[in-house]
Amino acid sequence: MNRDFDLREYNREAWNRQVAKGDRWTVPVGPEVIAAARRGEWSVVLTPTKPVPRAWFGELAGKDVLGLASAGGQQVPVLAAAGARVTVIDNSPSQLGQDRKVAEREGLSIRTVQGDMRDLSVFPDASFDLIFHPCSNGFVDDVRPVWREAFRVLRPGGVLLSGFCNPVIYLFDPDLEKQGVMQLKYWMPYSDLTSLTDAERRRYTDVGEPLSVAHSLEDQIGGQLEAGFLLAGFYEDTMGEGDRLSEYLAGTCATRAVKPGMG
Repeated sequence: MNRDFDLREYNREAWNRQVAKGDRWTVPVGPEVIAAARRGEWSVVLTPTKPVPRAWFGELAGKDVLGLASAGGQQVPVLAAAGARVTVIDNSPSQLGQDRKVAEREGLSIRTVQGDMRDLSVFPDASFDLIFHPCSNGFVDDVRPVWREAFRVLRPGGVLLSGFCNPVIYLFDPDLEKQGVMQLKYWMPYSDLTSLTDAERRRYTDVGEPLSVAHSLEDQIGGQLEAGFLLAGFYEDTMGEGDRLSEYLAGTCATRAVKPGMG
């Protein structure tokens, strides 16, 4: 792989293409979802299928919430309709555009910022009460800065809700997996940039799909603890219907982490 390859730039354009193709994580919620959220009837996901426990949010109305790499017209507008003051930062302009579409359609106030999830310098220290960060940090090559920046921009007592992939899901032979055979092929540390041959990588790049990095659980969970968070909740989830690996193991995880101190 070319050492000058810019993963962030590539994935920005890849997610722009996913919006154009109507990928499931880019389709805005309908008016009925927003109307229900305004009535207090809402749920959102950090992982593919399981709704986040409402208790993980606490009282949402009036809170300053950051949607971290979570654009796409889905979770962010729901949280805004539920009464939060929401800002969303995302690498993809088209994904941010989906949030703006829902905001304009529904009369919601959502601040959208294009940027890198590893660099939140546009936000002052202690800017938010809650960060909502669904499965997306596999699209950057280093996750530790994500946790450090999240800790910095949260207020004392603030909460970080995160979804991420179990790295083992990247290690199986994808061709055999389609046949229902789960056979390990790759090893950790895994990255689409360095673990694949050029021919294998073209499986994704030829069709403009995002490229991923498998962050270890040490980096995902240990990284949150190292940044200063206290882990206060955890669950696992599958990759969803149609995923063969989900018959064998839970491919995604969600955590609730708290920044110590009084809010």
